[in-house]
Amino acid sequence: MHARLHVTSVLVDDQDKALAFYTDRLGFVPKTDVPLGRHRWLTVAEPDAPHGVELLLEPDEHPAAKSFKDALVTDGIPYTSFAVDDVGAAHRELEQHGVRFIQPPTAMGDMVTAILDDTCGNLIQLISPA
Repeated sequence: MHARLHVTSVLVDDQDKALAFYTDRLGFVPKTDVPLGRHRWLTVAEPDAPHGVELLLEPDEHPAAKSFKDALVTDGIPYTSFAVDDVGAAHRELEQHGVRFIQPPTAMGDMVTAILDDTCGNLIQLISPA
């Protein structure tokens, strides 16, 4: 067997706000939007790989999800990590658009990382080669 990534998720406190942030700020493109009661099966994808791995913007309404997210934020731990070509350039661009970073670009061996607030209850790490 050879498993492949198909869908991964990030728990968000507001799907509409998350869709705006992940598309307008991080550059993902909308993929799937299916109503499911009060919420939606709402995914985004990379613009260069629209049929690749999808990121599910999943509601965080389960009590364990909120506690988990709060603990990660309190400890400064990113929920997930996204690759970019140049963390420094991404940091400058995103800051100009009002994105708040809790860690500026920081060299970590052969990579550079930065951590941002996604406005939906998560810290997200950006990473690129040094």
